[in-house]
Amino acid sequence: MSESALELDHVGVRRDGRAVLEDISLEINASTIHVVIGPNGAGKSTLLAAVLGQIAFSGTIRQRLPAGAAIGYVPQSFVADRTLPITIGEFLALSRQRWPVCLGLRPAARAKTAELLAKVGLSGMERRRLGELSGGELRRVLIANAIDPVPALLLCDEPATGLDPDAVAQLDALLCELRDQHHTTIVMVSHDRAQVRRIANRVTLIDRTVKDTGQPAKVLERAGDVAT
Repeated sequence: MSESALELDHVGVRRDGRAVLEDISLEINASTIHVVIGPNGAGKSTLLAAVLGQIAFSGTIRQRLPAGAAIGYVPQSFVADRTLPITIGEFLALSRQRWPVCLGLRPAARAKTAELLAKVGLSGMERRRLGELSGGELRRVLIANAIDPVPALLLCDEPATGLDPDAVAQLDALLCELRDQHHTTIVMVSHDRAQVRRIANRVTLIDRTVKDTGQPAKVLERAGDVAT
């Protein structure tokens, strides 16, 4: 049996006096892709925010990761100021070099940026401005940013949104590579049932609380039309 990388014990979140999450107890096995499904408003994004420590919660969340391990995060939405004169290369280099990006990219940062963009199918786009990107292109930039350094834990909130089929296939391959070659534990929120069937090791259905958890095919079958 796999060791757990993340454990949630009776986790709850309240907002404006209302329970958004209630009594969430869940174990995420290390080096697996664990997908969280559920209807709109079920609390899926809130669950990721609690794991990241971005919001207050009751109960206990234990991260069983190596000391100093990186955690990556791909948010559901990211608003880029379309007037901001920053390129993709500069955005990715912000946390990868001490030298101010406005003075140019160091060779190491430039090489790393090219490597990351190749992984998400955006090779040669370093000089494109963030404000010029489509929603799918911006999402791929956010994915590239989240995977360096290689995270021990990667949280993805609807990472396939806005991606064309080829980009989704590339994302699937990247996530499986992180899991299989780098032993990254991936917790992903998704509405894409086909993607869930392709890459998930385990699926949890939530609607404020845990409704079902187990093997992907069985949970999806039992969920019926609930997890839309």
